[in-house]
Parts: sequence; C-alpha cells; structure tokens
Amino acid sequence: MNVGALFSGGKDSVFAVYWAIQQAWDVRCLVTLVSDNPESYMFHTPNVELTRMQSKAIGIPQILHKTRGEKEKELEDLKAALCKAKTEYNITGLMVGAIASDYQQERVNRICEEIGLKTFAPLWHKRQGLLLQEMIECGFEIIIQSIAAEGLDKRWLGRIIDQRCYSDLERLHRRIDLHIAGEGGEFESFVLDGPIFRKRLAIVKSDMVMESNCIGYLKIFEIQLLPKTGTKTGDTLFKSSKQP
Repeated sequence: MNVGALFSGGKDSVFAVYWAIQQAWDVRCLVTLVSDNPESYMFHTPNVELTRMQSKAIGIPQILHKTRGEKEKELEDLKAALCKAKTEYNITGLMVGAIASDYQQERVNRICEEIGLKTFAPLWHKRQGLLLQEMIECGFEIIIQSIAAEGLDKRWLGRIIDQRCYSDLERLHRRIDLHIAGEGGEFESFVLDGPIFRKRLAIVKSDMVMESNCIGYLKIFEIQLLPKTGTKTGDTLFKSSKQP
C-alpha cells in the first residue's frame, strides 16, 4: 500500500505513520498544512513549520502547503495538497491520526473520496490512555508544546510525556475530566524522537508565551538534528487496534 500521511508533528500523526510502517506499507510523503490562522478548525498551528525537521529526521519527504485557515475554505487548500501528493508520489491512500474529532474526520474522508484516495485512521476511537501509554512504551519522545485547560500551567510547557507525566494527566482526568491525550484541546504535542526517527531532534532555543495562567505555548526558535545514540527502541508492535 502506497500512502501519504496528514502530518502535524504531534504524537497522533506521528503514531499513525508508525502504525503504517509496522504494516509494511510504503509511506511516501508527509502532508502538512501551514495555517495563517492560529484558530484553524482543521489544522494544528504551534511550531508547525518545524515539521520539516521531523521530515528530515524520519527520512520521509514532505509537502508543505499554505492555507489562510478560513473555516471550510481551508478544505480547498487541503484538497490541493492531497492532489499534489497523489500526483507526485503516486499515493493511493492517506493516513490520519484522528482519534475522536468527527468534524475533521468527516471532512478529510469527503475530500479523499472526491479525489480517489482511501483513508486510514488507525487510532480512531481507541482508548486514549492506552494509546498514550503505548507511545511511551514504544520509545517516542514527546513534549507538550501548548496548553489550553484548567489544571495546566507553564510548568507543563516543554515537559516530556513519560510515565510520571502520564500519571499526572491521569490524576487530572479523574479530578477535572481532562482528556489524558489532550483530545479535548487541552494540550498539543511535538515529537522529538522515536523508533521511526533516523535522527533525533534537540531544542536549542525556545521561549514560553503565556496568554493566561492556563493558556500558552512553547515557541521554538531553533532545533537541531542529532545522531541517535544508545539502545534501539520501538520494536513493540502496535497493539491498540486490537483493544476495546
């Protein structure tokens, strides 16, 4: 199967690529929409321009496509980007990292059907806590790059999502019903390393931008590609598709 991947640089889109590679599918390109609108209904915006570094680290070429981020009109930009991916990379399907957003999933499905692409959403309606645990176990290095929820503050920005972080998210879920995987928009993530990365990313210069006590983001100014060292990680197969 020759596929492209709708790619934001966050944990879910990266894990969808990982899933496809585990199936021995040929992920031929990453498709990223760069929105001028930070309130885009469809696309992640924090540090999205740095996905080009992830593309280099993973070793999969990328299509970067600009959009003004206007509601519904941004779908035409997505369609143009996917048509380009289909023409240039001969893809027959699209991987998406959607978990629960009907708004996004329905629109991506419709566009893909219009241009003759199959859609694959391996994370769709999976248990969010189980997925996040699996990402940690597989060796993905994920940081929180933006927050927008009560219970979170600037101390969470740049924090690596490890087992301790997961436990803290779980406590917030029990106490205030915060989504463990941030699916309610509570936080967005950025992946620095993982089993599909040929090189790892290191943040060299960044700053916290806070709009309120619980809303803010990590602005990354400089990031480096570094050789991978240490023990190989990530041989664990994707298991969540088999779980309720």
